[in-house]
Amino acid sequence: MINRDRLATLRAQEDARFLALHPKSGEMFKAGQVNMPGGVPMSWMAKWPGAYPVFVKEAKGARFSDVDGNTYIDFCLGDTGSMTGHSPDATVAAIREQVGKGITAMLPTQDAAIVSGELAKRFGLPLWQFTVSATDANRHVIRYSRMITGRSKIVVIDRCYHGSVDETFATLDSLGNTVAREGNIGAPVALDQTTRVVEFNDIAGMEKALAHGDVAAILMEPAMTNVGIVLPQAGYLEAVQELAKKYGTILIIDETHTISVGPGGMTADRGLKPDFLTIGKAIAGGIPTGTFGMTHKIADDIKRMVELEIIDTGGIGGTLAGNALSLASMRATLSEVLTQKNFDHMIALGTRWSDGVDAAIKEFDLPWTCNRLGARGEYMFGKSAPVTGADANNAGDFELEQYIHLRMLNDGFLITPFHNMALMCPDTSEADVDAHTEAFRAMCAELVQ
Repeated sequence: MINRDRLATLRAQEDARFLALHPKSGEMFKAGQVNMPGGVPMSWMAKWPGAYPVFVKEAKGARFSDVDGNTYIDFCLGDTGSMTGHSPDATVAAIREQVGKGITAMLPTQDAAIVSGELAKRFGLPLWQFTVSATDANRHVIRYSRMITGRSKIVVIDRCYHGSVDETFATLDSLGNTVAREGNIGAPVALDQTTRVVEFNDIAGMEKALAHGDVAAILMEPAMTNVGIVLPQAGYLEAVQELAKKYGTILIIDETHTISVGPGGMTADRGLKPDFLTIGKAIAGGIPTGTFGMTHKIADDIKRMVELEIIDTGGIGGTLAGNALSLASMRATLSEVLTQKNFDHMIALGTRWSDGVDAAIKEFDLPWTCNRLGARGEYMFGKSAPVTGADANNAGDFELEQYIHLRMLNDGFLITPFHNMALMCPDTSEADVDAHTEAFRAMCAELVQ
């Protein structure tokens, strides 16, 4: 048990250290408050610990530096957007070349065929469309699923996250009813009208939700990541896949974060056969993009049901979708950066990072656990690994989490702000991981004094 009075004392020390280390960031934050709510360009940036966010000067590979001259080993990596490492050379070269030839024209480029072919090879789905983000991809496939099936409901996993998709901001109340998740802003309709929520790893619950006969699609990550890493139990994913077929429901797999296990994500790793697959973030090296793959059957259904005359007014699209710059970025990133060789390196370091965390947890007899997902590792404040999203959520400790993030930031390490997840990139080194292990151990030693 962590002594809360000592935790408050340690937090006060880190707050003071943060101010001493980041005066120029403080000045920029103050200037930003004039024209930005909270002084940040997006509201969630206010969640970083400390008096204000650190302002970045430049980033390259596994490191970034701030405006005060501090350098950090980056284990956040843009919450996967920079899983390639910041500004990988091959991607930067492709971007520079394409910028000189045109950024967007509402017409395809040769890269579109190259990228879609590479995605088909990796994930096993033959046909692909491109968006501006994974959020857009998820929105689009939900619309298509409703159109194809003629059904209204979507099943999502409790405590999931799939971007700012209205249907996904739902949770279960104490009676097992679908309700709006806390903090849900401006929901257009009550969530039980659009959504059924099922716990992860609950096969019986999934079948009960589908048995109503009104579920168009299941949208899920093959392993949960945005509430903390929650791994599928043996046979769970395969059972969900079979239930989807049994009840005529479309299965959508979101691999945006779970690509950390390898070039084809968990879909390739587990031999999954979804109807749709969505992904964004890392596949363009940090350039905003998203994409969704589909089976031939899905594509045939869409073609049969969507009239060409009104193909642009059905809620599927986006003027910048499939733009030349994002496609050039994807082509370079997929072919030269997110390679099997680099994944082997990243996954080995993910294991090394988690081993170091586990060693400190054991040494100081902390009631925590560390989960692994390929190039990712994450410690959680519970004695055993979570089985459901509710387990992961209940293992949260915001006060402790904020302290640890601030302490590690002051020590020169950035981890994902919304939980305690670390990600390796091709430029991460064993020395980077070992430096974190040493700092994490020192922090644990102080916590238990």
